[in-house]
Amino acid sequence: MKIGKNEKITLTLMGMSCASCAKSIEKSLSETEGVYSAKVNFATEKAFISYDPKKIGKEKLIDVIKNTGYDAKLSQEEMATSIFKVSGMSCASCSQSIEKKLNNTDGVESARVNFPMEKLTVRYDPSAVSQLDIKKSVRELGYEITAEEKEEVEDRALMQLSHAARRMWFAIGLAAPIMVLMMIHMFVVAIPNYFLIIYVLGFPVIFIAGWETHRGAFRSLRTLQPNMNTLVTLGSLVPYLLNALTFWLEMTSFVEMATAILTLHLVGRYLEAKAKGKASQAIKKLLELGAKSARIIVEEKEIEVPTDEVRVGQVMVIRPGEKIPLDGIVVEGESNIDESMATGESLPVKKKKGDEVIGATINKQGLLKVKATKVGKDTFLSQVIKMVEECQGSKVPIQEFADRVTGYFVPVVIFLSIMAFATWMIFPDFHVSIVEFFNFPWSTTALPIFSLAILATIAVLVISCPCALGLATPTAIMVGSGLGAEKGILIRKGEAIQTMKSVKMIALDKTGTITKGKPEVTDLIPLNGFEAKELLLYTASVEAASEHPLGEAIVNHARQKEIELKKVLNFSALTGIGVFGNVGNRRILVGSYKLMDKENIPYTEYKKELEALEDQAKTAMLVAVDKNIAGIVAVADTLKEDSAAAIAEIEKMGIRTAMITGDNKRTAKAIASKVGMSRYLAEVLPNEKVAEIKKLQKEYGIVAMVGDGINDAPALKQANVGIAIGAGTDIAIESADITLISGQLSAIISAIKLSNATFSKIRQNYFWAWFYNAIAIPAAFLGLIHPVIGAGAMATSSFSVVLNSTRIRRANIEPAYLKKEKENK
Repeated sequence: MKIGKNEKITLTLMGMSCASCAKSIEKSLSETEGVYSAKVNFATEKAFISYDPKKIGKEKLIDVIKNTGYDAKLSQEEMATSIFKVSGMSCASCSQSIEKKLNNTDGVESARVNFPMEKLTVRYDPSAVSQLDIKKSVRELGYEITAEEKEEVEDRALMQLSHAARRMWFAIGLAAPIMVLMMIHMFVVAIPNYFLIIYVLGFPVIFIAGWETHRGAFRSLRTLQPNMNTLVTLGSLVPYLLNALTFWLEMTSFVEMATAILTLHLVGRYLEAKAKGKASQAIKKLLELGAKSARIIVEEKEIEVPTDEVRVGQVMVIRPGEKIPLDGIVVEGESNIDESMATGESLPVKKKKGDEVIGATINKQGLLKVKATKVGKDTFLSQVIKMVEECQGSKVPIQEFADRVTGYFVPVVIFLSIMAFATWMIFPDFHVSIVEFFNFPWSTTALPIFSLAILATIAVLVISCPCALGLATPTAIMVGSGLGAEKGILIRKGEAIQTMKSVKMIALDKTGTITKGKPEVTDLIPLNGFEAKELLLYTASVEAASEHPLGEAIVNHARQKEIELKKVLNFSALTGIGVFGNVGNRRILVGSYKLMDKENIPYTEYKKELEALEDQAKTAMLVAVDKNIAGIVAVADTLKEDSAAAIAEIEKMGIRTAMITGDNKRTAKAIASKVGMSRYLAEVLPNEKVAEIKKLQKEYGIVAMVGDGINDAPALKQANVGIAIGAGTDIAIESADITLISGQLSAIISAIKLSNATFSKIRQNYFWAWFYNAIAIPAAFLGLIHPVIGAGAMATSSFSVVLNSTRIRRANIEPAYLKKEKENK
């Protein structure tokens, strides 16, 4: 298939009741022309769609979902809400004309004017209409308008909880009297017109409180894709309507049971919404971290504006104790910054002129002036929120099997309920004997066989719980990814959570991963009559044209020595070997022994000096001037403080480690032994890293690769799990499955522990969901469970799965060695 332009959109879904609904929407979207992929997360109630905007638009995507029987709208992240101050209005007609014009504007979802307060609130799609367009439309009507403030993010989870609570209490308010009347009628005194009274009281419960459930059921039948709503409707609406026969025939009343089932279903939905609200707190917390306003310098004056109005290049002023509004570079001042919200590290980080700072972090001490480098969706915080959402929209391999089963679950349950009715009618003695054998307090065989068959049928329908299966993975990923974001661990793909637990080998790039990535010159050894200053001049002049970190270290060293570099002609770099060029009328070569071999320059008499430096974990480079060895320059990259402790703990966890480096074997061995690594892969050129990862995969199976995410991108892609480390504000690294904001190796241990904790909860959730259905449905089939008990069990099943997922937040993902260090202090 030829792929055209690819855009991504997130839609908020309404009307789903179980995983079957999510599967129906996914199927409809995937079969739509112009849609490349569609993933629906039942727990977050969102659809993540990749599509070609030339073939299908946003409105059409929403229509596809509506035709499937559900509602959809642009997600909160796709929409913006702004408040404006409008002046010049004289009466209510003015406000109505503004509302009318804006509500008819493409891209505007709603516009509301508060005439007495002179405020205009607009909810709109920023990709279709801008604040400037809104202002222009209002000014065309003759009114003045200015942006006032950004409205607080609408808490959809809170709205859903409030709606679920209203439905639940409405149902309880009418179902409770029905239960009381039933007890009086059965055990105290017969109530005249009892059936008529409870039938009337039950009507609002079934048809008003249960309207959304029944509407969802009828929609699902229209598309021939039954779901949880279908089961509840069959278990409540059908018995209620069937009960109308009691006015003419002698039969058991089912109204009490029908209202109890629907009420318990609504109680379950409320508890589920409450637990899901707790599980989805991560993104809400992240959104709350951002600064609402910024002070910027305009014409040498400080003015306060909403952060949305700050533009790249504008200078922001941040005083002690204030949040840094947006990502930027310090242009004036020094301070310690609390970056714990980004990296999870509690110690403040010193920042000075030229240093990069992250938006939403806190300025602890001095006055800073920061030039904004990223705004809007490009900021660090926006990227974090996007990555957490991407993870929540992705699927774990174990979920794919559950999704396939869920697609057949409801039809199978409906079939089993029909079979239950048939077998009770055909083999009543068999079923009655089983009920009498167990003799549970709620069991009865005194009713007519038809009534017992109806009870068994309804019990099968209402006790089965596809919701628990559908919530098992998404809720765990929701909580796990949120906890990770708080600790500076960003999981892009849910698949990495399952794969990470099986990793047998972690390959780590040396520079910037095990080491600080800031090499320094340690030794200058002039040979054959050359002086140290002369050696440094030639070496630094050639390396100035190179982009290699080692070359940069040599150039910085020369500048510190105040050596004026010379112009280089005919410069060339040989990847992984060295560089050469002409300085004046002399040809200079700087590199490894491989470069000298290539140029036929003898160097064997200096091998001992090279080896001595390499044994000290230094990178030694030979320098040749006009085919003669002029000296040796050694550069060393300092190990990160936690490298040895972190690698030791990873090895203790039963995971082997390997260092990948371009250094020669002697230097690589020295560094590997210093940090206690299982093995090292030396003299690996950048384009050879993929091949080395493939070799490790053949030997160990599941391999993770840790690197900077840019130079190591192909190797990260090749690895089963690609981990980018120390990415700073540039965290949107496509090649990485997991991004560690902190540059510390301890974050790898936390990522492993987080993945293990999350996947452990996923397995527990699936076990209990399957175990529950495997026990409950056969028991209901045999008449051992009353439908009301079944409805209560079904509600509890979904709630318990979500609640179990929230326990991930209690997981201790801190490395053991850090915990010991804290205890010893």
